[in-house]
Amino acid sequence: MLKVGLTGGIGAGKSEVSRLLMECGAVLIDADRIAREVVEPGTPGLAAVVEAFGEGVLAPDGSLDRPRLGSIVFADPAKLATLNTIVHPLVGARSRELENAAAPDAVVVHDVPLLTENGLAPLYDLVVVVDAAPETQLDRLVRLRGMTQEDARARMAAQATREQRLEIADIVIDNDVPLDDLRRRVRDVWADLIHRAQRTQEPRERSEHSQE
Repeated sequence: MLKVGLTGGIGAGKSEVSRLLMECGAVLIDADRIAREVVEPGTPGLAAVVEAFGEGVLAPDGSLDRPRLGSIVFADPAKLATLNTIVHPLVGARSRELENAAAPDAVVVHDVPLLTENGLAPLYDLVVVVDAAPETQLDRLVRLRGMTQEDARARMAAQATREQRLEIADIVIDNDVPLDDLRRRVRDVWADLIHRAQRTQEPRERSEHSQE
């Protein structure tokens, strides 16, 4: 198994890269999706969030009002740290369950937005960073996600810098390019990952043959 950490700043296009890697055959473990699951109505995670931030973070149907919570925590580092203390252990436990269920020869891609911020690079065999210029990120957040510029800048400022992400990267995928170019780059990266995965299997296979 090859364990890959995939990260990138908000608006860099990491989700599109995740989708393309899945099309190639990767087993994707999406930390954002799991983070939503662990705070669904009735979960201990949601109860802990409400205890920390009050019932004002709930929507009328009892689910988590994520935009409301986001506007609170991304403007206050201390409150963001409190939220992370609640959610991250739950996400980590579920991610490990999904990884353990993957095939021994799988390329498992962990899509982790805050990989850099939380010092998680050592957990993976290599780290892939999806990179885009800050002005590109800002444009996508405002134009495609409907954020205000103020909210978008606050979300970006709450994350690691571009330089910090690139510092931990083993592979960089430039997403300041047209979609066709991005597809080609992802296919090249996938071929590299398959090669690396095969190399991780070779010592074990040689050891098995030597025991026969």
